[in-house]
Amino acid sequence: QVQFVESGGGLVQPGGSLRLSCAASRSFFGIYGMGWYRQAPGKQRELVAIITSAGITNYADSVKGRFTISRDSAKNTVYLQMNSLKPEDTAVYYCNKPVISTVTSWGQGTQVTVSS
Repeated sequence: QVQFVESGGGLVQPGGSLRLSCAASRSFFGIYGMGWYRQAPGKQRELVAIITSAGITNYADSVKGRFTISRDSAKNTVYLQMNSLKPEDTAVYYCNKPVISTVTSWGQGTQVTVSS
């Protein structure tokens, strides 16, 4: 079982930046892709970024050009660099498998709040 611990969230002003980290309990990047999700209060969880085991990335239209997903396989860590943050980016951010239908459990996530 691979477990993930998200960190790096916080309060930031609109236009600011944050880098989120997701630490895995074991090595998996050579086999699996990863995704970043977010869930705002009263909203469904949505996938915002993915990276495949081959390093190919894709993004939701709402974050394209502003967010960058990356990984450090040696550290068993995946990152989400978030730039030009907007209030609508406010949510709890989670990392997990890139296909939500395959997800069986979620970690605690990390809170990102974008507010002036």
